[in-house]
Amino acid sequence: MRRGHIAVVAAAGALTMLAAVPAHATEYSSALKIKGVQYDAPGRDSNSCATGNTDEEYLTIKNYSRTATVNLKGYVVRDSTSTNKFTFMKNHTLQPGDYVKLRGGRGTDSDANNVVYRNNCNFIWNNDKDTIYLYKPSGAHADTHAYTKSANDRDGNGYITYHG
Repeated sequence: MRRGHIAVVAAAGALTMLAAVPAHATEYSSALKIKGVQYDAPGRDSNSCATGNTDEEYLTIKNYSRTATVNLKGYVVRDSTSTNKFTFMKNHTLQPGDYVKLRGGRGTDSDANNVVYRNNCNFIWNNDKDTIYLYKPSGAHADTHAYTKSANDRDGNGYITYHG
């Protein structure tokens, strides 16, 4: 093989490797990012609306912009199967550096307390592994993270931090 052919083969190999990078490793252009997830609610899982603990499972979404205010209306959060999905239907504004906790269960949404409830008493995240997708109202990706309990939750508390 000649040197020119080796360079072409090496470049093609590098392009193949770049194309093989999984989608969850991509950094998306978005002010909103997933700050962390309490994927495993403390205690024994119970999705009873009256006595369950789905409100202890939550996703923290933060506005990492230094200048832009972002309205969550139209943003979508879903799991790996799209079986569990939530769309922000109401206006909920995040100032630069502000965050919201998207909780399971039922409750009163509050800008002042940085909380939105899914009004669904089923758990959204799997306790062993899952992928979290955050989409902009346009349908474009805002952020994505895959996790496994064994690899990402080293202290075993059911909480994983992303983006600090």
